[in-house]
Amino acid sequence: MMIEAQEEDQALDVDLVFTKADLRDVVPHDNDPVVISVVTAGRNVHRVLVDQGSSADVMFWQTFNKLQLSPDQLRPYTGCLYGFAGDQVEVRRHLELRTTFTYGIASRTENIRYLVMNAPSAYKILLGRPALNRLRAVASTRHVKMKLLDLGGTMITIKSDQKEAKRCYENSLKTKRGMFTVTTRAPSEEEVARAEIALEWEIGGKMFKLGKSLGQGTQD
Repeated sequence: MMIEAQEEDQALDVDLVFTKADLRDVVPHDNDPVVISVVTAGRNVHRVLVDQGSSADVMFWQTFNKLQLSPDQLRPYTGCLYGFAGDQVEVRRHLELRTTFTYGIASRTENIRYLVMNAPSAYKILLGRPALNRLRAVASTRHVKMKLLDLGGTMITIKSDQKEAKRCYENSLKTKRGMFTVTTRAPSEEEVARAEIALEWEIGGKMFKLGKSLGQGTQD
């Protein structure tokens, strides 16, 4: 068993790179997020945000309900989550779900621990650093793609749905459900300031930025 684990580890220990070829099917954009689809709980789940700034993998309560998951699957969670502005976010425990990442004939299935969060969002799931590190996946916002290997060492390139990404991005503004990243610790004042600067964007010639309260958009 140990030899098999070492061989599997070596198969996954390769460089994941993006080339000019990965830009051929990309619609020119300024800052589209990487939004993909996964399979979990036996269903296709769209509007999954690949969020490299998040220290947790998050499933929103609305998604949990739509997947018709049983509350009995939830396990206690003793930590706290915070938004950019330092606001504490309610967490409805956590659960592990087998989640499949696929493109073409190649696929990879891993157990992902999702914190179930009761908060409004334009997205259904946030894939943060824990999932990316577990998958050894690399995402590129310029190429709007995520790359990882299946257990046999075959490259899986998952394309972001740019139309869906734009729709979610704009809906997060219209409904005041701002894009946010969660952390398991309260951010420092310096981190909050950097986050507010990073969350300035331009839509339709108008500048928006995240307000002091999580998810409250303000227009300049």
